[in-house]
This record gives sequence, C-alpha cells and structure tokens, in this order.
Amino acid sequence: MAGVSTIKRGGSRFYIDPDDGDIKVPGVTSVVGQLPKDFLTFWAAKEAAQAAVENWDIVSQLIQRDPKGAEDYLKGAHRRKSKAATDLGSACHDYFERLARGEVINDRHVHVDVKPHVRHFREFLDEVQPEFLYLEETVWSDTYKYAGSFDAIAKVDDEIVILDWKTSKSIYDSVALQLSAYRYADRIILAESGESVPVPEIVGGGALHVRPEGWALHPVKCDRTVFATFNHLRGVFDWEKEGKKKVIGKPIASGGEFVTGTQRRAA
Repeated sequence: MAGVSTIKRGGSRFYIDPDDGDIKVPGVTSVVGQLPKDFLTFWAAKEAAQAAVENWDIVSQLIQRDPKGAEDYLKGAHRRKSKAATDLGSACHDYFERLARGEVINDRHVHVDVKPHVRHFREFLDEVQPEFLYLEETVWSDTYKYAGSFDAIAKVDDEIVILDWKTSKSIYDSVALQLSAYRYADRIILAESGESVPVPEIVGGGALHVRPEGWALHPVKCDRTVFATFNHLRGVFDWEKEGKKKVIGKPIASGGEFVTGTQRRAA
C-alpha cells in the first residue's frame, strides 16, 4: 500500500505530500476542529461528576490514599469515554470497509459490541444497493492546501455521492463541512498505487448513522456555500498555528514598572 503518510503536531494532523516530503498540509478534521466547542466543557464536567457518583466507593478510598490520583482519575473521565467511543468507531469502520468491498465476514469472529453495527450495515447495503467507486482514500487540495481521508464515494440511484459512516450517538452538523472539503478537493491519491486521479463530479453528500439499535441514511448539504465556510476555518487554522504569533511586537515606548506576562512567568 502506498498510502499518504500523516504526522501529529500540536494536536493537529498533517498529511505529507508523497511527491515532496517537505510539503505538509492540515487534515480536514483538524481544520473543522477550529469550530467553537463550548459544549465540550459541560460534557467533560458531566463525565467527571458521573464518574465520582458511580464510583464513589473507589474514589473516596483513593482520596484518602492519593488525593492527586483521585483528581487525575476524575479529570480523565471524559478522555476514557471518548477513547472507548473512538475505539468502537474504528472497529466498526474497519468492518464497514470490508463489507463494502464485498468481503464475507463470519459473525462468530465479530466482537459482541460491534455485531449489531455489522448487521445494520449489511441491511444498508441490501436496502440502498450503493455502487462503491472509491473506499477509504485520501483527497488532496492543491488549491486550498488541505487533505483528508473519506469513507466512500458511491453511486446511489445513479448519482455520485460522498458518504461518511457515523457510529456516535448523534450526527453533528460539522459533517457537512467535512464532506464539502472532500467533495471540492482537487484529486484523490489512490492508496494502492499512489496515483492521483480527479475527484469525480459529486452531486451531494450523505451520513450513514449506524447504532446498535438501527441505521439511517441522512442527506447532507455540502455545496459551495458550506465549502466557503470550511475555507474560512482553513484560514483560522493558519491563524491559530502561526499567524497569531506575529501580530504583537516589542514595545516601542513604555513607562513606570510595567512587567510583561512573559517576564512574570520567567520570574
């Protein structure tokens, strides 16, 4: 496999140009990650509170032996929850890709937590009958300098659409930004050969929501208007990574005993 390599820097993922290792561009999800996420503050607090209530016997004993350890345990509650969801999603995506490629999967070898997702994805394939053109490939935008990995481009009812598999409790509106970025990229870099091919003419997007209790295929607006918003976030990404570091210069005049934040931290 000649797939596109990635690296993590400062919490963001960057894709490395396979033809020029010095060229690195941010990933689509890292760009979309520039959206405000105020709700995460309340979610993290809720997870910490629930961890304390549901495990009070353990937490209370830990407080007596190791208060700092108890604090770290509660602070990490949201990360443990998020990792579990991410691990489940990754396992599901692996099976979804294999099924989409026509592989026969023996359910006896599927973990019990993933088994209902596999069953529902099979139902989606039987009901919708998508014709997959590309699966789990990387798009690259030479024009706007980003890259990303999509789940599928397929024909559905003779129309070409970009699809994203979701296993989270809810589908967030940010998926529209993701799909628009994939849709309007310049090329697909094929994992098998490393060859670049144009992104086909795509008429729209869809999010396949697969949960233990069922599945649903949602249409997703991912047109030029949505893509314009993605590109605003692309600019915000550059600002956060580099731009804001250069906007405040050294004082050209001062008086009194003014102390800068940098000087206070140094002291």
